[in-house]
Amino acid sequence: MKSLLLTVMLYGALVSALPIVSDTEVTAKDKEFAKKYLEDYYPTSDKTPILRSKGTAADKLREMQEFFGLEVTGKLDSNTLAAMKKPRCGVPDIGEYSTFPMSPKWAKKDLTYSIQNYTPDMERADVDQAIERAWKVWSDVTPLTFTRVYGNSADITISFAAGYHGDYIPFDGPGRQLAHAFSPAYGGNAHFDEDENWTRDLRGTNLFIVAAHEFGHSLGLGHSNDQRALMFPFLQDWDPQRFQLGSDDIQGIQSLYGPPRNDDGPSDEPESPPNVPAESPSPDLCDSHLVFDAVASLRGETLFFKDSFFWRKNPLRRDIEKDPISAFWPALSSGIDAANEVPDKDTIFLFKGHKYWAFKATIGEPGFPKSIHKLGFPKTVKKVDAAVYDANIKKTYFFSGDQYWRYDERKNFMDQGYPRKIASDFHGIVSKVDAAFEQNGHLYLFNSSKQHEFDSKNKKFLGLKKSNSWFGCK
Repeated sequence: MKSLLLTVMLYGALVSALPIVSDTEVTAKDKEFAKKYLEDYYPTSDKTPILRSKGTAADKLREMQEFFGLEVTGKLDSNTLAAMKKPRCGVPDIGEYSTFPMSPKWAKKDLTYSIQNYTPDMERADVDQAIERAWKVWSDVTPLTFTRVYGNSADITISFAAGYHGDYIPFDGPGRQLAHAFSPAYGGNAHFDEDENWTRDLRGTNLFIVAAHEFGHSLGLGHSNDQRALMFPFLQDWDPQRFQLGSDDIQGIQSLYGPPRNDDGPSDEPESPPNVPAESPSPDLCDSHLVFDAVASLRGETLFFKDSFFWRKNPLRRDIEKDPISAFWPALSSGIDAANEVPDKDTIFLFKGHKYWAFKATIGEPGFPKSIHKLGFPKTVKKVDAAVYDANIKKTYFFSGDQYWRYDERKNFMDQGYPRKIASDFHGIVSKVDAAFEQNGHLYLFNSSKQHEFDSKNKKFLGLKKSNSWFGCK
């Protein structure tokens, strides 16, 4: 709770000499800059005396180097200095996903915000859209709502300012400290440095990405040392149109506020503790009898769903990562019936019962969930068993029971002549398809613990394997 206040109180407190590698590698100006950096972002806690000694400065350097995955030497070298000079958030660093000390949070779930002024760098409508979308990053994974109001009555105010701007934490000009926000204990207000070149894209400093990070602070999150996390302190080179909130961020915010409200409205049942699945632990990936609930691709990875978990197979990594479904898609904690990515739309669709959801990675699309019958299924179809997009023809195959349909993704309409019997077109499958996905022009249809491989162009049968053969199981 005292992190930001300590930042103000400790300006100039750390004055001991900084150990350096060599006088030629680091200048006196660099040394002064590094000293100020450590004062700002690694303030001495209120439980530790401020020691004016060489060891204290070296400890702070080690802490900073460890946080950012640098070689931990306790000495100011060129790599450490380069990391210090990267554009970043103005809130101090802590570690892992973290909350502010004593975990302050908002006592209510419906919050308001106001935009006090605008940057001249962007159209007002673009600023409004970036701020609204940044709040949606957090409302998608919590029960919180954010409503814009006008004037000074808002819970959280948002403003652009340069240099000294009334909060005793001045901005430092273009390129370094981009913005900062206060914890809920200090009102949650967010300030953006007007000396930056704010943009809606990547031709300057993207307002949406920075705002989403700062609003994490406004809600109670500190910094994370996970470089894949939004709450990592340095500005990441993310495409704002393809941004996805990381599991570390989701776990952090849900530790404060829990998962989103139930889709069907408030429940009288007590809430489960956040991040603790109600289902049993995931089964053994190499169980020879394992039957997947759904399989889909997602931005180059392949996802294998089972109960409340899914495994992620990345072609660039050897390890198979396992995650709870709720960490990525909190509205769908378990029991996915089908999953399907349409790369041309950069969208993954998840099916459960008579509903389906659309996501840009982990960001929910507005207007969902929808009924599967809006896709053109007859009312007799109660659920989709499997779905797979065929990139050759830009169409999606849907399987339900012993039948399948073909959906035109460009026309958003079911093709004529369907449904057809699965067995009549896909050799060897005499019952339902449990899961399906496409890779390199081949369709893989999963039936029980087996997968049938087909050429996607002519549905020619190519072979039969165990479903978990993708993981090198013996």
